[in-house]
Amino acid sequence: MSVKISGVIITFNEERNIERCILSIVDVVDEILIVDSFSTDKTKEICEKLKVNFIENPFAGHIEQKNVAVQKAKYDIILSLDADEALTEAARTEIMKAKDNWVNDAYYINRLTNYCGKWIKHCGWYPDKKVRLFDRNKASWGGENPHDRVIVGEGAGIGYIKADMLHYSFPTIHDHAKTANHFSEIAAKEAIKKGKKVSLVVHILLNPWFTFIKKYFFQLGFLDGYHGFVICVLSAYSNFLKYTKIRMLSRYEDHH
Repeated sequence: MSVKISGVIITFNEERNIERCILSIVDVVDEILIVDSFSTDKTKEICEKLKVNFIENPFAGHIEQKNVAVQKAKYDIILSLDADEALTEAARTEIMKAKDNWVNDAYYINRLTNYCGKWIKHCGWYPDKKVRLFDRNKASWGGENPHDRVIVGEGAGIGYIKADMLHYSFPTIHDHAKTANHFSEIAAKEAIKKGKKVSLVVHILLNPWFTFIKKYFFQLGFLDGYHGFVICVLSAYSNFLKYTKIRMLSRYEDHH
């Protein structure tokens, strides 16, 4: 069965990435919908130049915003990308095959990340398998902010797009450190809402070390050279930040 696809992307100040993302899907989808949370850069201008469907919606969280985009799309079959992602030629070809012969409810695709100009093949970053093509009647965005993921309904058939989606993650180490700080803040607040408690020894002292050892040695981060080392250190640091913030927030709440 042949289907029509809505390409959906959420944005906020993505002037650096959005054109590349849109151009990578324009030949594959039947509509492109951008849901923007009131960007202050040239994101809107670029999108309007490319004649996509552009709407603005207040940001309540990554999961919430992505589900708004899914709900407002014209077609049931959704291709959902982040603004810093783009399809390879091979991925476009494979998605067109799935489009012309739609036999599953959702499809996985591998994500290959570019970090400060280097493509990362280890550190647990590849193959970073994601569901990004799905029937919105059978799947939706869920997980825990800021680490959203598509959750596919029970009994749904999941296929596999045998190609890569490119992820232009962090152009500089400064960007990675800034994101680690920002995301750890969101993750800590989500954890507090769910009543999560933190152990000084297990979470704050041991977890960062375990994270580094797992990523650098067991997930072969050392094969990515200097960039791999930096990623593994910052991944450990990100966990350290998250757990220290949860501990501080929970102690604050206990005293108020």
